[in-house]
Amino acid sequence: MTLNVGQRVRLAMDLRVGESVTPAGEPSEETGAFTASLALAAGIEGTVEQVVEHHRQQSHEVREYLRLKSLLDDFGHQMPRASRTQLEEQVGALEEHWDAHQRRMLLVTVRVRLDNGFVLDDAPEEAFASA
Repeated sequence: MTLNVGQRVRLAMDLRVGESVTPAGEPSEETGAFTASLALAAGIEGTVEQVVEHHRQQSHEVREYLRLKSLLDDFGHQMPRASRTQLEEQVGALEEHWDAHQRRMLLVTVRVRLDNGFVLDDAPEEAFASA
């Protein structure tokens, strides 16, 4: 599911947010720091404020697959049979890397302002469903 800015969504899973907390006005190095957590139940609704697409880095194998596949597609029909067969084998050997890259190529994170006033930022879009 692709989320859009302004779309109403609901939290699709229970979340627990935990962090070290320091009372306001005290330096963070003070020993007065304590741990706090906040639980957000599935079903809380809110509005998408921002959608960010993060493209993942290409591995060496993925870049090599793209280079060889392009070579095969553009010039394979002109190559001698043995060269074309060797190139097809090289492309085939790298195909699993390409498939894995495509499955995880795009990571989408969102900022959602929940109706209770909390804001979840950099949350994966899979954490939300349409309201």
